[in-house]
Amino acid sequence: MCDQLSSPVAPFDADAELRSLGFSRREMLRTAAIALAAGGLTAVGGVGTALAGVPAARSGAEPQLKWLVGDHHIHTQFSHDAKYRMAQQLDAAQRFGVDWLAFTEHSNFAHADRGLPTARRLLDQERGSRNMLIFQGLEWYIPGAEHATVLITPGPRDTEVIRAFELAFDGKLNGWDKPADAAQAAEFTRRATEAIAWLGAQKRAGKVGDAVMLANHPMRLGIDSPHEIRAWRDANPDIFIGMEGAPGAQGSAISRNAGPGDQRGEYINSPRPDSWSGYPVDAYRPYGGFDWITATVGGLWDAMLAEGKPFFITSNSDNHLTVKDTWRIGDYPAGEPYASLPNEFDRWAVRGMRPDPIDTGLPQGGSDFWPGEFSRLHTGVAERSYAGVLEAMRRGRMWVDHGHLLNGLDVRVRATMPGKGKGRGNGNGNGWGNQAGSSATLGGRLTAKRGQDVEVSITITTTDYVNAAGIIPHLAHVDVISGPVTGPASDPDVIRAPGTRVVRQFDTTGRRGTFTVTHVFRGVDRPFYVRFRGSDGNRNGTGFHGSAVDPAGPLRHGAGEGDPWLDTWFYANPIFIDVR
Repeated sequence: MCDQLSSPVAPFDADAELRSLGFSRREMLRTAAIALAAGGLTAVGGVGTALAGVPAARSGAEPQLKWLVGDHHIHTQFSHDAKYRMAQQLDAAQRFGVDWLAFTEHSNFAHADRGLPTARRLLDQERGSRNMLIFQGLEWYIPGAEHATVLITPGPRDTEVIRAFELAFDGKLNGWDKPADAAQAAEFTRRATEAIAWLGAQKRAGKVGDAVMLANHPMRLGIDSPHEIRAWRDANPDIFIGMEGAPGAQGSAISRNAGPGDQRGEYINSPRPDSWSGYPVDAYRPYGGFDWITATVGGLWDAMLAEGKPFFITSNSDNHLTVKDTWRIGDYPAGEPYASLPNEFDRWAVRGMRPDPIDTGLPQGGSDFWPGEFSRLHTGVAERSYAGVLEAMRRGRMWVDHGHLLNGLDVRVRATMPGKGKGRGNGNGNGWGNQAGSSATLGGRLTAKRGQDVEVSITITTTDYVNAAGIIPHLAHVDVISGPVTGPASDPDVIRAPGTRVVRQFDTTGRRGTFTVTHVFRGVDRPFYVRFRGSDGNRNGTGFHGSAVDPAGPLRHGAGEGDPWLDTWFYANPIFIDVR
């Protein structure tokens, strides 16, 4: 995740490039302002505030789902800090069972002007020869904040839209990266919400089929404040749908050049001047390989869920440089213009791509795993298509695991009649029944009547094969986490959900094959949500907010304890339960 951006090799006129694509910066900003106004979003002290209320999660019968393994954050030689050819990434992804992936190269002028169109031609060739869904996305530098994945379904104008988005709204390219004061920070937040709203407007106008965005490694630098994360989501909840629950670079503590203090995800930083001051120092470290925002029961993620806001997590490789592989960066051609250029970035920028890598036969430096090797994102699609993947992500039909901890996960929540009958009779439940067998799965919403029971069934299929580390994973426990839905927060920087806690832990030690565990919420009387996690049981302890909230949560690791294969977890997205 080394992504420092130098100046371009030659002056670049972004506005002229936009015009050549058929876009005007002024018209793009006007479109964004109209979209924000239509969505009921205004800027209050630079913070987006949803005026029209939070859209409800979708309800209704769940479709038959097929679970596809994906990775939405991968780099190639078309990023200035990565080295592999597309074909190498795709070969590895197929080897580790990946069904879909996205190439998300870093924004910069050389990428927009030179790398992107070249990459698209190669990508089209790969699409025609592989049984995979291959997105061409973007890693966006969010103005005043971290990065984000931008995914767009393939279509006649997708590359044009990506280029226009990059040139008009990228924080690095436009100098909107490190705010000097609160007023500038508010301006950068507004720029970010404009970008999200504009992309949503392109979807509504039919210029792209579909699009989603996700915040990447949100706690790496502490510069994604809670009010910014909420503002991005509220700018268009159908576009900005969530965040990486766990960062890539999971092998940084076992890499060839690892030091004793290295952490999974390269989470080794301390607060800097533009970091949000409300985060504790501990938040800059991973917990069981997951970001503090995700791993903390009753923390920021739960605070957003407690507002009733669907906001979902993912996991990915963020592959740039694979741990201890034998490939080095290729050699640039001799002579000019390369000989006179002062640094690696400027040499890369000549074509917007690095030379093909060279196999040395010796282990090289790197912090990443191949796509699907360690981190996996499981998406429940109704159809195997680009649109099907993005719709599954938008609906939150996703769970993630590390180290291939699980082979399958199915979660169903349904309302039942109190007592022995469980509402399964022939219409004699006097309105207490389970609504003709309706249920909800991950990311969904279920409606229960006050006083009904809500039954949660979690079906696990364990992994029966050896993973890339030579380990047959074993699941030690499954945790049910729940909290009340209390409505919009009065403070957009709140990071605490005091009503959320682990309500049940199932001991699954020694259980193999496919099995189901069940938890029942008795006589429900208020809306709530429920989410899920589990681990191999190797490293558990009191959670960040104490044992009453989380008695056996993930832990930070100390020197020499960062082997990711020895501390693996799964997390699943929430289900919301409305009570009428």
